[in-house]
Amino acid sequence: MKVDNSRQGILKRFREQIARGEPIIGGGAGTGLSAVSEEAGGIDLLIVYNSGRYRMAGRGSSAGLLAYGNANQIVKEMAYEVLPVVKKTPVLAGVNGTDPFIIPRLFLEELRTLGFAGIQNFPTVGLFDGDMRQAFEETGMSYQLEVDIIRLGRALDMLTTPYVFNPSEAERMADAGADLIVAHMGVTTGGSIGAKSSKTLDDCVARIQRISDAARSVNPEVLVICHGGPISEPPDAEYIISKCRGVDGFYGASSVERLPAERAIADQIRRFKGIRLPARARAGSRAKASKARTARKASAR
Repeated sequence: MKVDNSRQGILKRFREQIARGEPIIGGGAGTGLSAVSEEAGGIDLLIVYNSGRYRMAGRGSSAGLLAYGNANQIVKEMAYEVLPVVKKTPVLAGVNGTDPFIIPRLFLEELRTLGFAGIQNFPTVGLFDGDMRQAFEETGMSYQLEVDIIRLGRALDMLTTPYVFNPSEAERMADAGADLIVAHMGVTTGGSIGAKSSKTLDDCVARIQRISDAARSVNPEVLVICHGGPISEPPDAEYIISKCRGVDGFYGASSVERLPAERAIADQIRRFKGIRLPARARAGSRAKASKARTARKASAR
C-alpha cells in the first residue's frame, strides 16, 4: 500500500499515533545502511544532514558545524545513497539556512524534487553561544535566517521540524509555521566520540518544558519532541517524556545510529575473538614451526 508522505499525510499519522499513546521517533541517517536498519525497526521519520556523514565516518557530530565541507551540497550527495533504499518512511533534509550561497526557494524545490518530504535547520547557529553566537548574529548569519527557511518550507507545504534551544526560539519557529519543534539539549553524550559533559536529565526536563510551553503559547497544535545531551538511550527518552507535559516523542542521531553501531560491531568482533583453535591444530602448527627453525639452523651451519 502506498504511504501518503505529504505534509498533511505525515501529520495525520503522527496525531493518530499520539492519540494511541505511541511516541513519534525520528532519527538521523548518515548512511544508506542506517536508513534501511532504522526503517526496519519502525522509525517514523528519517533526517539526512551533513553531521550524519561525519558521525558515521568516526568523527564527532560537531564536525557538521565547522567548515569541513559544504553542508547543503553534502545533503544532496547523501540523498542518492539514502532515498533510493527507503521504502515508506518520510525523509527530511537538514538545511543550512545561513548559507549565503543558496537561493532558498530554488534549493528547497530541488530538495522536494529529489524526494525529501520536509526540512530541518541544520547546521544551526543555535549550537553556538557567547562571543561566537554574537558574531554570527551581527554579521548576517543569524538564527533568524533559519526561521526564515522554515517559514519558506511551510509555504511550500513541506514538513518542518526545526531545532530550538530556548523558549524565544520556540516561539519564533512556531510563529513561522513549524509543524514539529525539536527541543535540542546539546550534543549527545556517550560512546567513543560523544560529548563528555552535559546537562542532567532533570535539567533537561525543566528546559524542555519551558520550550514546549512557549511553542504552544503561539500554536497550541504544534508537536514537540526532545533531542540530544544526556537523552541518549531509550530509558532517558522515556524519563523525559514521562516528566514533561505534552512531549510527543524523541529524535535521535548518535542515539539511533552511532551508539548502536559502536556496540554491535565491537561485540561481534569480541565474539569472533572468543573462538579457539582446536588443540591438535595448534600442536601441529607448533611442530611445523619447530621443524622450520631446525632447518634454518642446519642450513646456517
